[in-house]
Amino acid sequence: MKALYDLPAPAKLNLFLHITGRRDDGYHLLQSAFMLIDWCDMLQIELRNDGQLSREDLTTPLPADDLVLRAARALQIYAAPGQGAHIGVAKHIPAQAGMGGGSSDAATCLLALQRLWGLDLPLATLEKIGLTLGADVPFFLRGQNAWVEGIGEAITPIPVAPARFVVVKPSEGLDTRRIFAAEDLERATPTAIISGFAADDAAERENFKHSGVRDFEFGHNDLQPVAQRLCPAVSVAIDWLGTQGLAARMTGSGSAVFAVMPRDVELDDPPEDWQVRKCSNMAAHPLVDWVV
Repeated sequence: MKALYDLPAPAKLNLFLHITGRRDDGYHLLQSAFMLIDWCDMLQIELRNDGQLSREDLTTPLPADDLVLRAARALQIYAAPGQGAHIGVAKHIPAQAGMGGGSSDAATCLLALQRLWGLDLPLATLEKIGLTLGADVPFFLRGQNAWVEGIGEAITPIPVAPARFVVVKPSEGLDTRRIFAAEDLERATPTAIISGFAADDAAERENFKHSGVRDFEFGHNDLQPVAQRLCPAVSVAIDWLGTQGLAARMTGSGSAVFAVMPRDVELDDPPEDWQVRKCSNMAAHPLVDWVV
């Protein structure tokens, strides 16, 4: 095998995000439901036999040392001498959006290089590598919609009903570190239990079957108030979706917001510098079967 092309790296939405505490080392404890959507970056990876790692930016220019190259270097430790790769990255998922684009790219890179280099590492090893790159990487490696807890390492698969969403990314982005460092961030939301979310989700799936209405109303996003203070465009995007009759909330650390669409909605023209896309959720990552 010399090359792998058209490798999807899907984005995620946080259906809710609660901060339940903070560890002594400063890491925040969270609870969230992560859901894959069909807004994807694409990777192309070609084998190199000189042991070198290189990257080509096929769309948006990336930082010189991004998560894709860091993932490749971390995995190369397990590869045979001389195995390298040239990686092409077509970015479509917005940056600083709370959609996990960089983490998803890293996970797809790990899965692809494991195959290209003929490795046979178990998922646990890939996850350990992934966690050094970013808290969301293990989720993308698992490839299933999930209830996520701890600092992102406790992952439990959950079913999510098929649904359509509109996702809005204002031109402004948000630095996750600024939000988590904010003094007014809520850090003591009571711990939820997965059965509470799953029960609501089961009822919604039944409702969806009979009426076509699917509403994601469990919980809230504790990061959203701080994000709205730091980036007023988040509020503007939420209000704009409200004028379309859609109830929106922020995903992750923003600045992207999303709303479920119980039916296809003709949207008014957004500001020219926004990215707006209608998406479907995914039952599983397209490369989920590549995990050992």
